[in-house]
Amino acid sequence: MMAMMSFATLVIATLLATGIAVLLDWLMLRVAFQLLQPVAKRAVTPQIERGELARGTVQLVRVYGAHRFAGSVVV
Repeated sequence: MMAMMSFATLVIATLLATGIAVLLDWLMLRVAFQLLQPVAKRAVTPQIERGELARGTVQLVRVYGAHRFAGSVVV
C-alpha cells in the first residue's frame, strides 16, 4: 500500500511539474513576442530613393556595359 501511495505521489508531482513547465514556457514565449512587437510594427523606410537607384543602375551599365567588352569574343 505504501509503494502504491509513493508511486501516485510521484505521478502527481510529475504531472504538476510538467504543467508548470508548459505554463512557464508559454509565458516566456508571450513575453518574447511582446518584446519583438514594436520592431515588427516599425515602418521600413528606404534608405535611397527610386531615382537614385535608377541613376546608379545606369552608371553601372555604363561602367560594365557591352562597350567595355567590345574587343573580347562573346560566345
